[in-house]
Amino acid sequence: MPARSETLPHRRAIIDRRLVADRLAALPDTPATLRQDATQILRAALADGRAEVARRLTEHPSRGREAAAAYAFLADQILRLVFDLAVERLRAEPARAASDQLVLVAVGGYGRAEMALASDVDIAFLTPARPSAWAEATIETILYLLWDLGLKIGHSTRSIDEMVRQARADLTIRTALLESRYVWGDEALFDEAWRRFNGEVVAGTARSFIHDKLAERDARHKRMGDSRYVVEPNVKEGKGGLRDLHALFWIGKYVFNTRAVGDLVGVGLFSADELRQFQQAENFLWAVRCQMHLITGRPEERLTFDLQREVAARMRYKDRPGRSAVERFMQHYFRTAKLVGTLTGLFLAHLDESFAARARLRLPKMRRRPRKLDGFVLDAGRLALPDEGFFLADPVRLIALFTLADRHGLEIHPLAMRQASRDAAAITAAVRADPRANRLFLELLTSPREPAKVLRWMNEAGVFGRFVPDFGRVVARMQFDMYHHYTVDEHTIHAIDLLSRIERGLLAEDHPIATELMSRIVARRTLYVAVLLHDIAKGRSGDHSILGAEVAERLCPRLGLTPAETETVAWLVRYHLLMSATAFKRDLADFKTILDFAEQVQSPERLRLLLILTIVDIRAVGPGVWNGWKRQLLGQLYEAAEEVLRLGHKQKGRAERIGAKQERLAEALGWDAARFAAYRQRMPESYWVAEAGDSLLANARMIAEADEAALPLSVFTQPDPERGATLVTVYAADHPGLFYRIAGGIHVAGGTIIDARIHTTRDGMAVDNFLVQDPLGGPFDDPDRLDRIRTTISDALANRARLNDRLADKKPARIRAEAFHVEPNVLIDGKASNRYTVVEVNAQDRPALLHALAHALFQSKVTIHSAHIATYGERAVDTFYLTDLTGDKIAGTQRLKALERRLLAAAAGQTLAEPA
Repeated sequence: MPARSETLPHRRAIIDRRLVADRLAALPDTPATLRQDATQILRAALADGRAEVARRLTEHPSRGREAAAAYAFLADQILRLVFDLAVERLRAEPARAASDQLVLVAVGGYGRAEMALASDVDIAFLTPARPSAWAEATIETILYLLWDLGLKIGHSTRSIDEMVRQARADLTIRTALLESRYVWGDEALFDEAWRRFNGEVVAGTARSFIHDKLAERDARHKRMGDSRYVVEPNVKEGKGGLRDLHALFWIGKYVFNTRAVGDLVGVGLFSADELRQFQQAENFLWAVRCQMHLITGRPEERLTFDLQREVAARMRYKDRPGRSAVERFMQHYFRTAKLVGTLTGLFLAHLDESFAARARLRLPKMRRRPRKLDGFVLDAGRLALPDEGFFLADPVRLIALFTLADRHGLEIHPLAMRQASRDAAAITAAVRADPRANRLFLELLTSPREPAKVLRWMNEAGVFGRFVPDFGRVVARMQFDMYHHYTVDEHTIHAIDLLSRIERGLLAEDHPIATELMSRIVARRTLYVAVLLHDIAKGRSGDHSILGAEVAERLCPRLGLTPAETETVAWLVRYHLLMSATAFKRDLADFKTILDFAEQVQSPERLRLLLILTIVDIRAVGPGVWNGWKRQLLGQLYEAAEEVLRLGHKQKGRAERIGAKQERLAEALGWDAARFAAYRQRMPESYWVAEAGDSLLANARMIAEADEAALPLSVFTQPDPERGATLVTVYAADHPGLFYRIAGGIHVAGGTIIDARIHTTRDGMAVDNFLVQDPLGGPFDDPDRLDRIRTTISDALANRARLNDRLADKKPARIRAEAFHVEPNVLIDGKASNRYTVVEVNAQDRPALLHALAHALFQSKVTIHSAHIATYGERAVDTFYLTDLTGDKIAGTQRLKALERRLLAAAAGQTLAEPA
């Protein structure tokens, strides 16, 4: 195929092969120095060429295809110079035999004349038969020269017969050879190889090749997360990346022997407009990939957070109100990935038609033919259009297309999808106000089948964002943090899918309460609309919850919701973070926490709706975010708030719950009444409220054993797979500094504290319960690691090791987190609890952060009663319930300011100088 480098401007500024060849020719034929001197000349030419390509990319950062072609052109010239040097001087033969033929061929991506800075140079040496001694020696010389230049070479040596045999047997080899391109050597030999490849490998195998490449693509997508909208995408291999575009070209070339992407139009696989979109997508993705290689100096294909900011800056994206430069860049990236998906569907549809009428490649056949299609038709079992003007005649049909697909369980023909994309602009204000369109949309959104699948199609076609313009504003919008795994639109559709699966009973094991509550929900469609709108105002200036509620107040009446339903949706959007914030950042054993929460919720129906919305919102953030501990906290808050809303703002139920817990514990322990009564009296009421039954039982047995053995310190560990953590309990005489030393010991052992409940018995003993996870977010369960936790805690409390030195030796914060900056913030709330001062610290997450904060509290001479640790990617939110040393709330402006200063310094990793 013709090299793209032929259209490169000012090619000789990259490398002038004749000039370099002249310099090489001027070197004396001294065997001892020729190779070394030649390597220096070639290395300088390679470095100068790379610098020139980098300069051009810096000057014109969006010219990705040009940069890729320039690197390939540079590699071509270097390879030709090396080949000539080896053949003509280093391995010169005055009279070579007829069998001493050799051709150097570019394969793979290099064969397409596309390369990024750090890409491998994939080459093949072809010989007419088994390589002669001269050919083997020449190939070895060429490779050593290339390695001396620092090039990463992927190479093979084959006779033409071997090439044919291996290409037949191996799809990867066949694909690499499919893109082969002559570089240098015996051109007639290359022509013969290409003729035999087409005649003996390609001929008659088009269908199997298509099937295998699509299966290979699907497997690759699955490895990469199977979504175009992961926030750290793989530009080369990920869904919607360069490899997907390459796959289209491979199929076209294999089936129709096209030699360039532009030829796909001539054979009917792309329209001219689709070709333009293909080239735009390819150009952008190549620009991103080349920038990544240039920044890192290595073949980095994953667009990580730290690279996103740098690439955005190099490609000259600027901040806008409510949108940072990196978020605008990533939105462009995801829109491009979406376009690649659309092009793939259209390409395969054209390919279907080119093979045979109704001879589909992959999609299943219809089991039955729906009777009512409202003017739409079926094409090979897929929903299609009777003519190209069908949508424009009645734009409401753009919504009906997707509703009918859901209603009848139909796939949509890619050509109908293309027409929907083209005609989406016909959705005007009049269409958005049309009651028919809104009824159809609401039917789809609240479908009892699989609404998310079809909503995703609607989003891919651009119809979703046109019909709901506020949703269009969050399409492909990323949230630049380490917490959210998907773009806002993908997160929203995923949340709708989770809600649908809960309603259909498919997640009953994970969410038994939510599954049971769904059958009791009165305002079912209200919940679906609230899930749709909960993040609709992300990326705007201001609180997205408040702004989203305003969107709901405008949009819900248009969708046909009643005033009461609209009010409920707006409330749910406004307070969709309330339940998680309360459960994860507040002490649920403090009754005022429950009262304040219930006062905002006000009704049992709202509570049910809010719980389910909170669950699907958290789970839709990404894999690994949901765990058993969050399930338990949300369930505990739900039950306590439901009791308040049912019984009124009284603590009647609280006393009953405590009594029931104590009865169950007494039965499990089997102690006599006097012994259990004495134990019960030792523990404060807050202990009985805060701890779950299994923790109460573990604590009681541990305390009994420690008291019987007169142990001054007892450390207990018990893996808890249900919570996804390990319970670590410390029983010792209470004294100042106990908490921060325990926290330090746990971190030295490699643990992360996700929750801490600190209790002091009426006779002055500390019973501190910690939930601890390993570095991978799971429970410690290996006996040796559990023993290490117990040892490091004991050493920390006994001052047997220099705790600060051991903490300093731990690994620094994750590299990915360095792409972000979280400004430390301390919020002191004297009204959240009747008994405690509540302090919330927001900071950049890092190892031993909790230890640093706890030490600052120790220095401030306050008592910690509970600590609640929440992590949202790079952001840590640690909340402490505090009193002064006499057990009262912390009072005094100066004292509170001093507390705030110490915590801010600790959050920032600084040591605050104490006053003399």
